[in-house]
Amino acid sequence: MARGVSDTSVGPFEEHRGLLFSVAYRMLGTAADAEDAVQDAWLRWSSGDRSDVADPRSYLVRITTNVALDRLRSVRAQREAYVGPWLPEPILTSPDVAEDVELSESVSMAMLVVLETLSPLERAVFVLKEAFGYPYAEIGRALDRSEAAVRQLGTRARRHVEARRPRFEAAGRERRAATERFFDAITGGDINRLMEVLAPDVTLWTDGGGKVRAALRTIHGAEKVGRWLSAVTGLSYAGVEVKDMRVRHAHINGGPALIVDGPDGPITTLTLTMDGAGRVQEIHLVANPDKLQSVAEGRELPM
Repeated sequence: MARGVSDTSVGPFEEHRGLLFSVAYRMLGTAADAEDAVQDAWLRWSSGDRSDVADPRSYLVRITTNVALDRLRSVRAQREAYVGPWLPEPILTSPDVAEDVELSESVSMAMLVVLETLSPLERAVFVLKEAFGYPYAEIGRALDRSEAAVRQLGTRARRHVEARRPRFEAAGRERRAATERFFDAITGGDINRLMEVLAPDVTLWTDGGGKVRAALRTIHGAEKVGRWLSAVTGLSYAGVEVKDMRVRHAHINGGPALIVDGPDGPITTLTLTMDGAGRVQEIHLVANPDKLQSVAEGRELPM
């Protein structure tokens, strides 16, 4: 504990730290930015006057949300100038999360990608309402907006998300089975088998951040996605030879995923979204080494 910081400030903050990180991560899409937001919230909490704070949990969520809002506005320009598709930073989740449809969806890569298309205020309202169940009146107080205003923001955000998120998603066990079929098809090098596990309108995002080989645009359609995956399978990647790579199953962002490890740690993660028939609808491949630190550390998103 830092010099001059009282137990009365540390206790409530540590009690809710996991919640604050979860809010900030859904707001910002990266663990690094979320941790910075939580740290900024701590500084405001520990140095402020808390004498009239009746509900530390709500007060801390309010601080964290507004810090995350400010940070989101500042990073949007950076993300617009990003080399290739920008994807959220993958983070490990417990296997139990995959069995909770609403919880797993709220933190899925597919959802976080859609949330990137909302305005910062819409995203804040959507996250607090849909992921954490806060009433509009409380969200309004947190964002210093009227209840009517945040209700309108929430309605607009929900319509936007509904129009863009995947329409179908298999249950947890089905997703694991589909992930294993995808893995077998990839490692087997059989393009026909791979095509069988891909939905006709599958989309592939690859995020290398300009630091490792990746497609500079999203790839659409089973034929094009299958060709791209077949072309890169069996090649060295991020300076690692195929013989030195190991693939393992994991749970990332609420669902089954694959991690490709090199001698020094993860070199890429693959998370999949399935359609109602258990075929791969979306593939999110993250290889930017700056976004693999949480996975390398084994950090798990608190729920």
